[in-house]
Amino acid sequence: MSDIINFGTLQLRFLHTKDDTGGSVDIFEMTLQPNARMPIPHYHDRWDETIYGLSGVSTWTIDGKQSDLAPGESVFIKRGIVHGFTNRSTGPATCLCILSPGVLGPQYFTEMATLLSSGAPDPVQMKATMLRFGLIPAPPA
Repeated sequence: MSDIINFGTLQLRFLHTKDDTGGSVDIFEMTLQPNARMPIPHYHDRWDETIYGLSGVSTWTIDGKQSDLAPGESVFIKRGIVHGFTNRSTGPATCLCILSPGVLGPQYFTEMATLLSSGAPDPVQMKATMLRFGLIPAPPA
């Protein structure tokens, strides 16, 4: 399972999915290029998320509070908490993402990558895709 999903300035490589873990976890490596950011801050109510820094430094905003994630550090995002990320550094940042239980899988990211590759993605389609997979876009601040 080494296919890379390119998501603009993000690259994801799934290591385990809900399908091969019986729904226990989804685990993927995510690389954020400089200036990469989460397209739409969101929350989810069906899984928790743990992020472990592997290389570089990314900035995570969790429940309105920003924290830098360096190699060897981790953040926990409880279900229902709005979050987003960015890479403000001049080099790539890589982290390991663990979703528990595993309910998302790579299909969401594949569909969003297709929408984003169209140049000017339709926000209505993006929101519909997010909601179909259990990601709830955060209301504008």
